[in-house]
Amino acid sequence: MDYNKLANLLFPNTTQTIEELEKQFPKRELPENAMVTRLGPSPTGFIHLGNLYGAFVDERLAHQSDGLMLLRIEDTDAKRKVEGSEEVIINGLSYFGITFDEGETLEGEVGNYGPYHQSNRTTYYHVVAKMLTEKGLAYPSFVTSEELDAIREQQVKEKVITGYYGRWATDRILTYDEIETRIKQGMPWVLRLKSQGENKESYSFNDAIRGELTIHPNNMDIVLLKADGVPTYHFAHVVDDHLMRVTHVVRGEEWLSTLPIHLELFNLIGWNPPIYCHTAHLMKIDNGVKRKLSKRLDPELSLEYYMEQGYFPEAMREYLMTLMNSDYEEWRIENPLAPMDDFTFTLDKMGHSGALFDMDKLNDISKTVLLNLSEQAILDFLIEWSKTYLTSHTDLYIKHYDDLIKLLAIGRSDQQPRKDLLYADQIAKFIDYYFDEHYSIKEELPERVSKEDALEILKKYRDEYDYSLENPEWFAWMKELGESYGYTPKMKLFRKQPELFKGTVADVSTIIRLAMTGYQKSTDLHSIQQVFGKEKVLARINALINHLQ
Repeated sequence: MDYNKLANLLFPNTTQTIEELEKQFPKRELPENAMVTRLGPSPTGFIHLGNLYGAFVDERLAHQSDGLMLLRIEDTDAKRKVEGSEEVIINGLSYFGITFDEGETLEGEVGNYGPYHQSNRTTYYHVVAKMLTEKGLAYPSFVTSEELDAIREQQVKEKVITGYYGRWATDRILTYDEIETRIKQGMPWVLRLKSQGENKESYSFNDAIRGELTIHPNNMDIVLLKADGVPTYHFAHVVDDHLMRVTHVVRGEEWLSTLPIHLELFNLIGWNPPIYCHTAHLMKIDNGVKRKLSKRLDPELSLEYYMEQGYFPEAMREYLMTLMNSDYEEWRIENPLAPMDDFTFTLDKMGHSGALFDMDKLNDISKTVLLNLSEQAILDFLIEWSKTYLTSHTDLYIKHYDDLIKLLAIGRSDQQPRKDLLYADQIAKFIDYYFDEHYSIKEELPERVSKEDALEILKKYRDEYDYSLENPEWFAWMKELGESYGYTPKMKLFRKQPELFKGTVADVSTIIRLAMTGYQKSTDLHSIQQVFGKEKVLARINALINHLQ
């Protein structure tokens, strides 16, 4: 067959050549060993933890090597596209500190290797497809879905591998005249790869994470271009990764099964493949069983879950790095305050099996990360978060900024600092008692305190409270106040002879804490009152008195 003639029949309007594409998208001028990585999500309106995990690997590889990271939107499947998805992707990753040097942005595309939407790159795919046709490595296939079903049914009966290949790929042997006749008749066709592989063979391939793998060559005549001329993922990403000069492809282990297809495509086109890095699935323990995180079963898979909760990006990245590199936790212990960028991330320290995502561990790490952040940084993040997720509080946070800084600082510089701040939503609830607009008595009196005693203690406290007292003097006064009503300041004595007392000074403090915050437990009570000021303290005491009467 005259393959040049066939190529011109199939692609009459494609005049550009591979050589011209190579000149249009030359090798990048970057430092030696600089890595170029890409994230290529589909615009489905859902971005998940796995995307962030992979993007973080991409970001570390690119930026610590003085390379770059690009965002490519893989939107060749129009049926799955959801409007506004690009914003969801960009905003979601940006929230966690992942930004791109090139590609799609909220302001449009940036870079010289675009377009960065695959739907706008059809011309390039057709150039490569025409070249493969000219070499006799691709052919038009007119087989219908019904015929494919029949082939599959027969293959199942014969207990052979299902697919379009070998003797089953009958369109391989169509003559030029047969092809031309069918096209003139308006029969739809797809372009298939004429695979050169024999599945019985095998060869070794080195994955940057998993090491040496044994690969069985592809022998399937996969579809390169669909009937509408749009490429399949297999074909598009090979063309794009080469023309965008991507050096490292980070993707999930689910793509390992199709790796032989991609390697064959690179080989037949005459291009060197990028370095493939297949990450492990993110897993969780569910009723004692380790399983893959599921969009249907696990709300914590969605990035929106962490954004709504207000997890700090520093905490999220810190935790993900413990999953990404096995030696990171040891490094962090030795360098507790060093910036994460000082740690050298390497692919060979990534795990091969499922990475266990543990919410408890994430929360523990979040507590430590927040302890090392300033109160200003915490409150500034809370304010920005509230603009989207708690708009009713934004103005309050700004109005009472100075007091809230003091409130957040309570106990954080102690010899044993408190580590109870987790994420924005929890912090918002934690400090909500400060605002008179949201204050209310949420809990009951301590069990050992009667309403009558509580009212008398509150009135006495209101009448004699001295705002100028330092913590030791104030607490000494609290002991005297409690003792005058039968509440011992000596905890050990109460445990030995509880029948001699109504309760302890802790019960009396709890009454005042309930007045200040609406809860029986809080941070240091004296410090809270110092933040409040005398007028607000007395107002809160009166509020509880009125509540009890």
